[in-house]
Amino acid sequence: MEPANPPIISDQRAEQALEVNRRFTTPGVHPFDQVEWELRDAVIGNPEKPAFVQRGVEFPTTWSQNATNIVTQKYFRGQIDTPARESSVRQIVGRVAGTIADWGRSLAYFATPEDGDAFEAELTYILLNQLAAFNSPVWFNVGFEESPQCSACFILSVDDSMDSILEWNTKEGRIFRGGSGSGINLSNIRGSMEPLSKGGTASGPVSFMRGADSWAGTIKSGGKTRRAA
Repeated sequence: MEPANPPIISDQRAEQALEVNRRFTTPGVHPFDQVEWELRDAVIGNPEKPAFVQRGVEFPTTWSQNATNIVTQKYFRGQIDTPARESSVRQIVGRVAGTIADWGRSLAYFATPEDGDAFEAELTYILLNQLAAFNSPVWFNVGFEESPQCSACFILSVDDSMDSILEWNTKEGRIFRGGSGSGINLSNIRGSMEPLSKGGTASGPVSFMRGADSWAGTIKSGGKTRRAA
């Protein structure tokens, strides 16, 4: 697919454009047509009273039932029991591989349109056949969010001031919402027995750690699961 307004690329950039050799796929044959598919039910918990259920989901026959349950519950996007809900691995793999390939096309990463098609087909094959997998934020966000958050973990810093502490909580909340986790060095925050300039004693880093832990439990990653803090 050609971008609507192809970017102007320098000669040096053009020389660095990617040529993609196919290893698993054949031009004109879609990777989805190279596997056998079946409809299954994704059920988690007691079948009599399941914690989660989505019936009639489409998966390759080579994928395990455990993989079916995890992918359906965690990574299919859209409100369940609505037409917007994803129900097939074709959709989730196509969403991720197609979006990444389109980014490359729009930025002229590929030497030719055929190289872009080869990249998309090869990535689709790799994901479809479980040769490799992306982290959770990629499955959550790519092809679904306008500006997807794709990193699994962020490292934050904080200074010994209330403004900095509140800014840390705001950043961390946004990170959790996008499906990622975060780590932070709290050594700059004074201890709980140290005095404040305006009187009284500091709350200490542990109290703020408890607050961050509450954030992690309250803000579900992509509406799916608790993140690490």
